[in-house]
Amino acid sequence: MGVYTKTGDHGTTGLFTGERVDKDSIRVEAYGSVDEANSFLGLARAFAKKEEVIEQIHSIQKISMLLMAELASKSSKEYITQKHIDEIENIIDNFEGKLPPLTAFITPGDTSAGAALDVARTTIRRAERRVLALHHHEVVSKYVTIYLNRLSDLCFVLMRYEEL
Repeated sequence: MGVYTKTGDHGTTGLFTGERVDKDSIRVEAYGSVDEANSFLGLARAFAKKEEVIEQIHSIQKISMLLMAELASKSSKEYITQKHIDEIENIIDNFEGKLPPLTAFITPGDTSAGAALDVARTTIRRAERRVLALHHHEVVSKYVTIYLNRLSDLCFVLMRYEEL
């Protein structure tokens, strides 16, 4: 199978569930922003020096694939659940417990991994806004927006931990 299919040459793309939608649809913007964030997470993982951070980033990249599958579907199947939210909150708490208290604003860029994590964080915030815009027109699981909110928090905590 080749990389190009020519099915998108006229401005549409296929969803995970088979429907065709415009490439500039809110749904495509939403999962495209998650895809972009996942790429920045990969960049952060490539730059990261701490094994705990590398492992955690890789783990959340896998969950990001589930998140994209859910956003690229018009079915009611929920790939992201309360379990994912509970897990990410536990991870945040674990890393945060290893950090000194935050006493000032942080300027990104002390390390390459930290900078990439901060770009991932801001891209995830955009994805969250795109998902909320989608929610105004179509049904979106509440778990998706909550997960995105926590995921951006995790990127912030991982950035701080990596830069210790």
